[in-house]
Amino acid sequence: MKNPFHLCIVDDDDIYRFTIIQSAKFLKIEHKTSVFPNGEEALTYITENQNNPDALPHLILLDIDMPIMDGFQFLKAYKALEATIAKEIAIYMVSSSVDPEDIEKANSYTAVIDYLSKPLKSDKLKALIEKTVVEQKH
Repeated sequence: MKNPFHLCIVDDDDIYRFTIIQSAKFLKIEHKTSVFPNGEEALTYITENQNNPDALPHLILLDIDMPIMDGFQFLKAYKALEATIAKEIAIYMVSSSVDPEDIEKANSYTAVIDYLSKPLKSDKLKALIEKTVVEQKH
């Protein structure tokens, strides 16, 4: 990849974000991280950069329960502009919710690759990043 891997964390939990950022640092994969405390800020960033694939993330870890715009509201808005985005972005819903309705709803969005339970362990994060790198090279 000519640009470093771009990981985007959309979550209002400071401790979780810190943990993911630290885990990513230990993976020895060149990357940059964008962090947004709610879906609205993440969506604004994506919209502002939709024609600039180098600025867009490769992977989004999206929480459900956030203030202002939650994960499902983000997905609904993202779906409306997905066709205009200059890059395919891998989205994983990462939540502490084990509610089957949340899981089913998340998986109903074609942009969501999978629904994962918190906490996200570093070996799982590494596997997600490696899978995303391989798939986005094709």
